[in-house]
Amino acid sequence: MFYERIRELRSSLGINQVEFGKKLNVTKQCISNWENGNIQPSIDMLIRICSVFNVSADYLLGLKNECSLDVSGLSSEKILHIQHIINDIKNC
Repeated sequence: MFYERIRELRSSLGINQVEFGKKLNVTKQCISNWENGNIQPSIDMLIRICSVFNVSADYLLGLKNECSLDVSGLSSEKILHIQHIINDIKNC
């Protein structure tokens, strides 16, 4: 599950393995190995990956299927606008 989620999240950011590796200070080969399920990252690296994607470790590891958005600091109006966008996407 981890390798699928990391590939999916990286793609959703529109970055390639090299660019993602630069964010984490690791090589493209390291990213490729994670995405192919050949190796698993250390706990420290897992925390860094979660931070880059702004997701929980539970989501990244497949323990939870819900992914949440951090809307702290946004006005109620902006949160409502985001909710409308999400609803429109779900209804497509």
